[in-house]
Amino acid sequence: MLGVERFRFLNEIHDLSDAGWDDPKLAKLWRYNLHYFDDLNAYDANARTEWHRALLLRWVRDNPPTFGSGWEPYPTSLRIVNWIKWALSGNVLPPGCVQSLAVQARWLSRRLERHLLGNHLFANAKALVFAGLFFDGEEANAWLENGLRILAVEVPEQILSDGGHFERSTMYHALALEDMEDLCNVVAVFSHAIPPGRKSAVGAWPGRIYSMLRWLVAMSHPDGEIAYFNDGAAGVAPIPLELTQYAARLGLSQVAEARHELTQLSDSGYVRVEIGDAVVMLDVAPVGPDYLPAHAHADTLAFEMSLYGQRVFVNSGISRYGTGSERLRQRGTPAHNTVVVDGRDSSEVWGGFRVARRARPVGLEIVRDGGLTVRCAHDGYRWLQGKPQHRRQWSFSDETLVVEDLISGSFRNAEARFHLHPSVELLDSTNDVATLLLPLGQRVRVSIEGGALRTDAATWHPEFGRSQPTICLVVEFHNTMSRTSIHWAGAA
Repeated sequence: MLGVERFRFLNEIHDLSDAGWDDPKLAKLWRYNLHYFDDLNAYDANARTEWHRALLLRWVRDNPPTFGSGWEPYPTSLRIVNWIKWALSGNVLPPGCVQSLAVQARWLSRRLERHLLGNHLFANAKALVFAGLFFDGEEANAWLENGLRILAVEVPEQILSDGGHFERSTMYHALALEDMEDLCNVVAVFSHAIPPGRKSAVGAWPGRIYSMLRWLVAMSHPDGEIAYFNDGAAGVAPIPLELTQYAARLGLSQVAEARHELTQLSDSGYVRVEIGDAVVMLDVAPVGPDYLPAHAHADTLAFEMSLYGQRVFVNSGISRYGTGSERLRQRGTPAHNTVVVDGRDSSEVWGGFRVARRARPVGLEIVRDGGLTVRCAHDGYRWLQGKPQHRRQWSFSDETLVVEDLISGSFRNAEARFHLHPSVELLDSTNDVATLLLPLGQRVRVSIEGGALRTDAATWHPEFGRSQPTICLVVEFHNTMSRTSIHWAGAA
């Protein structure tokens, strides 16, 4: 919130006096953000209390019940929680807003997003818990019971045994972790109001938070931000450090960033390798739950890599939602550090939030024989003529990562793609060697066997509304196998 009527969401600035609450010319996600009221609980929110009070009253006046995007179940859920958090932080909700809040909870309780499931239904349930604890009476008790009943199913369904969120998006994992921390916070305040039959399930939430924090640390780069697998962007969810600090304020022990050579997140399907100056995260995961691939990308067997604390190889990230061609391109296989066969996506992403035939990882092996090797294949191209299969092997040593790609079956062409972070400079390249310069002066040598190296212009999308130009190293297969060696040896 930049002013009484000015807002910046998704790196776009608009004035409420110009756009109103639901201007169809603006992206729906921007309009959703306008109705979330996240700024009530943002940093330095106390400096904007009068702005917030005026905005709350204006929302009630301008948004009659059930009318417009703001009354859809998802933004209603987030707004209910934000209004209640603001009130519980020592602010006084105006009487008209209290009445509206009750109407919003009643409306939501009858329109739960069971058809969407996933993070939407989770947000609905969280809002019912908050509203049920905030208000008194039989109706409020019913909201609380309904929310806790849904969470009793959705928490074990959505939070896997290794701590990862089942949609396999690092960004949505961080949002789910914040949700869990908020829930632990509010039930601690209102512990006397939790029905006896629900105390056991609620008591298990702190353990879930521990595992979720460990997962998030493993899936973050040394710069402290998340890796970009499936839908991922900065500036949407709290950063890992903030979530760790929130857990500490709740009395949960902080999760130290332990340095392990190998961290295998078996249930969600990721592997983190940390050797010497390198941190590498490998995607050997399914695209998500079979019934909910909304935030999936065609990124199977992709990886991200940092050296000396700096990102070097990065996946696309996302800059927008919707059903347009750019959203489709950012979800496609060529936007990720993996192999494209016959110009097709390894999973058929479509419609903004849909996936048809999808890749499934097979044959994962982790071998220690003096070094460390991770092998995996996927069947995402099985429907193409010739039924090709991509198998990838990552071999690690102290100063080298060798990525070996093998395509079995018949195919017309294949290429392995390695997207550079925008801060990485390409010093020179030939048909089989490229030299990279990192921001702090270190050089990295990339050498190719079994293919021809070229460079393509590309873009990286670290946040919604942002696209940064960068370079993609592309290895065109000569035959069925290519080998890419990434070697680093300190400063220039």
